[in-house]
Amino acid sequence: MSTVDPSAGTDDFIASHPHRALLRFGRLIGRQLAPDRERWPLWLPAFLGAGIAAYFALTVEPSAWIGWTGLALSAATALAGRKEPAILFVSLPIVAFFLGFTAAEWRADRLSAPRLERKLGPTSLSGRVVEVEPLAKGTRVTLDRLSIDRLDAARTPLKVRVHLRARGPEVKPGDSVSVKAVLLPPSPPITPGAFDFQRHAYFMQLGAVGYSYGRAVVTSSERSGFSLWLTALRERIAARVAAGLGGAEGGIAAALMTGERGAIPPDVVEAMRNSGLAHLLAIAGLHLGLVTGTLLFGVRALLALVPWLAIRYPIKKWAAFAALLGAIFYLFITGATVPTERAFIMTSVVLLGVMLDRVTISMRLVAWAAVVVMLIEPESIVGPSFQLSFAAVGALIAAYETLRPRLFGWGQGRGWWRLPLRYLGGVAFTSLITGLATIPFSLYHFDQVAVFGVVTNLIAVPIAALWIMPWAIVTFALMPFGLEALALQPMGWGLNAVIRSAQWVVSWPGSTAILPAMPTWGIALASLGLLWLCLWRQPWRWAGVVGLAVGISSIAIARQPDVIVSGDARIFAVRAADGRTLVSPIRGNDFEVETILKRAGQTDRDVWPSSGESLDGRLRCGDFGCLYRAAGAVVALARRLEALDEDCQVASIVVSAVPVKRRCRSASMVIDRFTLWREGGHAIWLDDGAMRVETVRQWRGDRPWTDKRNPRGGYVAAISP
Repeated sequence: MSTVDPSAGTDDFIASHPHRALLRFGRLIGRQLAPDRERWPLWLPAFLGAGIAAYFALTVEPSAWIGWTGLALSAATALAGRKEPAILFVSLPIVAFFLGFTAAEWRADRLSAPRLERKLGPTSLSGRVVEVEPLAKGTRVTLDRLSIDRLDAARTPLKVRVHLRARGPEVKPGDSVSVKAVLLPPSPPITPGAFDFQRHAYFMQLGAVGYSYGRAVVTSSERSGFSLWLTALRERIAARVAAGLGGAEGGIAAALMTGERGAIPPDVVEAMRNSGLAHLLAIAGLHLGLVTGTLLFGVRALLALVPWLAIRYPIKKWAAFAALLGAIFYLFITGATVPTERAFIMTSVVLLGVMLDRVTISMRLVAWAAVVVMLIEPESIVGPSFQLSFAAVGALIAAYETLRPRLFGWGQGRGWWRLPLRYLGGVAFTSLITGLATIPFSLYHFDQVAVFGVVTNLIAVPIAALWIMPWAIVTFALMPFGLEALALQPMGWGLNAVIRSAQWVVSWPGSTAILPAMPTWGIALASLGLLWLCLWRQPWRWAGVVGLAVGISSIAIARQPDVIVSGDARIFAVRAADGRTLVSPIRGNDFEVETILKRAGQTDRDVWPSSGESLDGRLRCGDFGCLYRAAGAVVALARRLEALDEDCQVASIVVSAVPVKRRCRSASMVIDRFTLWREGGHAIWLDDGAMRVETVRQWRGDRPWTDKRNPRGGYVAAISP
């Protein structure tokens, strides 16, 4: 019998009966959400994704028992309380969370493979070609079954990717090649928050990248195995398409038909990206939908030409089956990327529904597609492909669910002109919704957004849907007979129109907005806001707009670093008085410089003074280094040992590209070459005498894909006694 007085306060009741309080809370929430009861299961994939995101957000690798124990306990709780809705309401999201966490941890452990620890070469390298990517200059190949001179088998990576710069024999998948090359470990982020290529390469089991010296020699060829046969087929199709059209049109045609984008000129890629047409180059739902739609209606129309066949047999179902076969072929020939996998799952369910007389496109279908992709490739959730793809599709379905009566009522009536008007209106509406939904993710991953994307999509999407993709299907059909040129020529006309429209819109002032980097908490809040807006149907769904707005505005809230130093000490960057970033001049590849500038919200490089002062007086440079003054602090950027004699007398922070073997009397912190080697790139914020330092190592932590260097790390002692 309970000893609690019925008149006791709520706090006493909760303290004495926590399980009953939990039940009451669950029932209260259940009553509030009853109008959207059928939408509750849609949140389970969101919690699954949250568990995966939590794994990747950690800075230490968790013990394996944490995920499995949490999954077992939460599943047992859900099973025990399966008859009580309140318990299920609380326990099932926890089950989904730990399922995602455990799946990501298991996947990371399963894909563990050796990788190069330091630069190697020039050295002799031999291996089997598994992928060939044509580039504007040379060819990039991925090799497995490796043998690397001066590297024993235990430390040999499973795969390497090498840029073949010298002309040589044509290399195809299945060829065994030998080449002299320089190999390097996959590079870490240039600065905290930047793209982590090491993590990306880890899940590809890519242990090294590099470039060749001299020509590659083909030693033997092997064409057995479905994967190699498919890759070789993809390369042959891409080569024949590019050769049949040539130029940028041929490169884009090859990308649309095989997913290979290496032959597209860089200026065309940039124009497509800046105009909002990058989605046309990445095989996703639009392309698969156009392929299956063309096949569905085309095959049905052909079968309808035979009256006795159309009357006696279900030609619609036959056409749906043909479209499904076409979708399977297109999935594999384009490389089965994450957006294509998502689109294929949804499309196949719809086509199966046609064959079973049950047609449905709903948010539940998107949720199932997300679950399948996340369980197969948990790492995809942190990449732009997954986020952009599901954000666009989820927002579209939510928008059409809400506005369906108005949209289908609009444009009804007589007159032939209403049909094309409705189509263009649908394209504009779709472009607007997908553009708005993907803005946070475009800003987070690419630091830019296409301002006039709706305009270019109004021009390009109808051309792609009504002209380009149908001719692509005809090209596939004619290619076995060597007649693909008959279809490639008209396809090229449409591609030329798309390219010209992209270049025209990009020429408009302000066509591309470049904004500073969005912090991680900003994209997390924006994602939660978008989920809240899309998954509910009741008026409280509009609270998600607040999350979206605050998440996007985090760009303005988060302050950019005052000083950035790359992990190899080649690049220094400082913030000028007007907020712009000055980057030190370097030789060679400017990719890292472009990354720093884009994360600062700019594309052009301001002048770094080789000697003398910058225009605002903050930066003064000499022969051996520079002094940067801001917020009451003096930061010395020393490139040579000679600069330290003076810098150690006046600077409050010393950043040195060479090792510092003595104490600096004036400096409270010294970041030297050894510190940069251990900790990676540094970002420094100055604030009236105070300072905050974040390193790449602190941001990423100690994970399976990070460098295994001095575990203690730390900075050089700098405070004088």
